[in-house]
Amino acid sequence: MHHALDVAEADETARVIILTGAGRAFSAGYDMASVREAADTDPDSMIAKGSSAAQHINRWFYNDRKMLKNQTHIFEFSKPVIACVHGWCMGGGTWLSLTCDMTFCSEDAVFGQPEVRHISNSSFLWVLMAGYKNALRYSLTGDHIDAQEAFRIGLVNEVFPDRDAMMAEAFRLAERISMITPETVAANKYIATLGLEMMGLRNAITTNWLLSSIAHSSQRPDFNRREMMEAAMENGMRGFLGVRDGPFQPEPFGPRSEPRE
Repeated sequence: MHHALDVAEADETARVIILTGAGRAFSAGYDMASVREAADTDPDSMIAKGSSAAQHINRWFYNDRKMLKNQTHIFEFSKPVIACVHGWCMGGGTWLSLTCDMTFCSEDAVFGQPEVRHISNSSFLWVLMAGYKNALRYSLTGDHIDAQEAFRIGLVNEVFPDRDAMMAEAFRLAERISMITPETVAANKYIATLGLEMMGLRNAITTNWLLSSIAHSSQRPDFNRREMMEAAMENGMRGFLGVRDGPFQPEPFGPRSEPRE
């Protein structure tokens, strides 16, 4: 995806980037690879067999630095990037949607970072977009957020009744942006994004990267992923998610919430 962005940036005829999911969702998040991991991991420490604690932390250190580079790539991209979200937008997919300059969603969109339930980290982008209190409300639980709640707390610009209406508006907006000279568009985008970086955003997401290495390594005997991994070995990803998310059901929003009157 980032290679495609570089190609688009070099193309003078490309004026706006619209990013959406090709299938029935925007993004289900990172590939957890739970079944593959389980056989090669110590069930108590969740460190790969044959690896030291130092190697484990170092692996997360470099993996999470890549996420920082991906986020700043879009922030410092010279052309506007509009995310169009439909269906599931989970974990890293939510982070990606927040990194874009504008975010639209259809009524069926569901956002969340359920990875915090299996010992992982949130992103400072939640605080930037949703504010301190809203960010903590959802970052400390991994709870799902539906389209209207995402709009209320500031994760998205606008909610549309369906995907077609959303895409039509994204292209309409792209056409309007294209009526402005590309140099003016780039300068005005940088006023916003580079201004945020000068106000401390880059330092915040750099700290995010460093602390995420600790979060990913914070297994403990009374709370680790052992039961989840064993469920994955037995029943695949469905088993993993059942153990991880079962205690949190029903979700406050989205298709796994209680029916509303």
